[in-house]
Amino acid sequence: MITIRKAEDRGHSDFGWLDTYHTFSFDQYYDPAHVRFRSLRVINEDRVQPANGFPTHSHRDMEIITYILSGALEHRDSMGNGSVIRPGDVQRMTAGTGVSHSEFNPSNSEAVHLLQIWVLPQSVGLPPSYEEKHFSDEERCGRLRLIGSNDGRDGSVTIHQDTQVYASVLEAGKTVNHAMAENRHAWLQVTRGTVRLNEMELRQGDGAAVRKERELTIAAHDQAEVLLFDLA
Repeated sequence: MITIRKAEDRGHSDFGWLDTYHTFSFDQYYDPAHVRFRSLRVINEDRVQPANGFPTHSHRDMEIITYILSGALEHRDSMGNGSVIRPGDVQRMTAGTGVSHSEFNPSNSEAVHLLQIWVLPQSVGLPPSYEEKHFSDEERCGRLRLIGSNDGRDGSVTIHQDTQVYASVLEAGKTVNHAMAENRHAWLQVTRGTVRLNEMELRQGDGAAVRKERELTIAAHDQAEVLLFDLA
């Protein structure tokens, strides 16, 4: 069974410096029908204007994954980490017992477009930690490239949850397939273009909850990019 979450049905706020869409309930946006999907708690699609960003704030007991679509984002945290991430970079921060961080668009001319993803960890009270990996267009083109997993295999970032995250960049007409193990669930998020998921059309910003499907076929109508979450 596949249930589509249309882009236009998401929560939306525009603060001028930040234009943000919430797939699941977040901050002042609450939708009892869309609080989370399995361990997937947040998918926020953010556009941050030049020379703006999120001031220092704190988190606890959450796996926070940042995926850049365009532009750049500067990260600093209370663990002493500091870097600028760009398209192809995947950042994982385990908030655990508590961490503070800031996120800022360092450009004076270009907005940054990103997804911020929160995954509920398998256990609370983990030591805070940080990880960052780069996955080139070539690695993600025409295939589902593993970018996050519970064991860090194949060079993916390590997520403290039974979750696998794949990224794919697809040319028009190209198809990728993903076999679903028994009792697994999936969420597909379209970050660019239009795709068909088992004959159901999804456009940029759309998501889809997947239950009791044995195989997923993702076919690109045009130049497209997707994230696929394989969830317990």
